[in-house]
Amino acid sequence: MNEIQKAMATTIVGQSVFVCPDVAARCTAAVLAKRSPESRLHGEAYAHSHTSCGGTNINLLRLHIICGVYTASMTDRKNILSTFQERLDKVIHDSKQNRSQFAEAVGLDRSTLSQLLSPTNRRLPRIETLAAIAETQQVSIDWLIGLSNTGPMQAEMMNEQMSFEGDALAHNDERLIAWLREAIGYKIRYVPSTLPDLLKTEEVIRFEMGDYVASRPEQKIETAAARLAWTRAPETDLECCNSVQQIEAFARGGGIWRDLELSSRLAQLDHMIDLCTELYPTLRWFLFDGRQRFAAPVTIFGPLRAALYIGQMYLVLTSAEHVRTLTRQFDDLIKGAVVQPPDVPAFLKEQRIVAQRLRR
Repeated sequence: MNEIQKAMATTIVGQSVFVCPDVAARCTAAVLAKRSPESRLHGEAYAHSHTSCGGTNINLLRLHIICGVYTASMTDRKNILSTFQERLDKVIHDSKQNRSQFAEAVGLDRSTLSQLLSPTNRRLPRIETLAAIAETQQVSIDWLIGLSNTGPMQAEMMNEQMSFEGDALAHNDERLIAWLREAIGYKIRYVPSTLPDLLKTEEVIRFEMGDYVASRPEQKIETAAARLAWTRAPETDLECCNSVQQIEAFARGGGIWRDLELSSRLAQLDHMIDLCTELYPTLRWFLFDGRQRFAAPVTIFGPLRAALYIGQMYLVLTSAEHVRTLTRQFDDLIKGAVVQPPDVPAFLKEQRIVAQRLRR
């Protein structure tokens, strides 16, 4: 690291009394070593609370953001500042507070807030200021300075809603389909609550949704059709996970399918055999052992967001950390799968034979 880089690291440290100069210097060097504008991770370094550096207590900080901001070119700094001002203005507007109230809420002087928003301002915000705004307003620092465009919310609750218009999608279904389209080119990871929607026959959907309180069968039929059409697009990449016990229970008429006619179950198994054969490898359906693993219903839209189904509502997460954690959990399901995608049609044929033998 040359003297200029050391000076830049020292300048960064000067912005926050909590940062260790030696950690900041190493992080700055990592940033300078990979200045690609496409890079999202600028050499991440964490300083954990209750640890000491040179005898000084330091708090948890994401130094890659500080270094990414303060080692950027003048053009980058101008863009970052412009983005920050726009998004800070939006946060203030969404808080329904005036500037004085907002400044007090985040622990700033009114004059400091005015300076941050001034068109003549050329100074980037201090890390403490970014952290205070992010913490009190429930937004991410990444979003505030333009490193993320997924919106300020890290999580939201999305209730299932019933539409009374013929064949109309409910609002939450429309959003799920829109997110699928937005994530074209990314891998979609999907754990259904029962069978995968896109593989269901209309008869099975009507049976499952006949007495459902939150939506009508027609809505789910439209959603399933839209998902199937999306899956047939050439750029689609979809991985799906179920337990073998769910498929076995369906074939035998167990659980919620106890009153579903054998002929309907056989038709559903045939339908899944045909679609799994047609859509592979665009659709890869993995079956894991439910006695070894559990998976909550979720759809992960690449790195953009994850929608956890928790019964009549979805918990939608856009935090990169949350999405990565759920992605790792999903990938563990795949590693532990006892039936691989090419073998699923044969497994379904075996279940069809079992269902016919039981004649239930």
